[in-house]
Amino acid sequence: MEQDNEKVYEKYYKEVFQYLFCLCHDKALAEDLTQETFICATFGINKFRNDCKMEVWLCQIAKNLWNKELKRQKKYVTVSMDSEIGEIGVSNSMEDEFIEREKRIELYKQIDKLDSPTKELMYLKLTTGFNFIEIGQVLGKSEPWTRVTYYRTKQKLIENIRKEEEENETK
Repeated sequence: MEQDNEKVYEKYYKEVFQYLFCLCHDKALAEDLTQETFICATFGINKFRNDCKMEVWLCQIAKNLWNKELKRQKKYVTVSMDSEIGEIGVSNSMEDEFIEREKRIELYKQIDKLDSPTKELMYLKLTTGFNFIEIGQVLGKSEPWTRVTYYRTKQKLIENIRKEEEENETK
């Protein structure tokens, strides 16, 4: 049993951590909540009904723990995003890398302005690789809602970023 827990931890740690980091923007808190997620999963494994994938179930636990943390703090945590978001990718020059980083930061700033369910949807899609059915399960929404909301939000984000770029160019 302990080996099974270790395998689950090793296999899903990164996805759960990235999801929580996108919600809280705090590396230490995301690490703590990730650890707590796996502890809860270990004690609650008998509640896992196999009606969704293991990583979806773990993200549901993580989301519940995040909501408890928000209630405990009685406020939303906003911390500026930095390099802990993930790899930007290999680029040809430092200038390209800087531009890609700035674009990613702008994208996450725009996402952070969204309402809570839409923000969580975008973070799940960008960081976990979940499909729309799995994201719907985590959020308690239908697959059509998840799919339509994602594509509408994606278009809106593209439009907002373009507008902001145009405004910056005219300054």
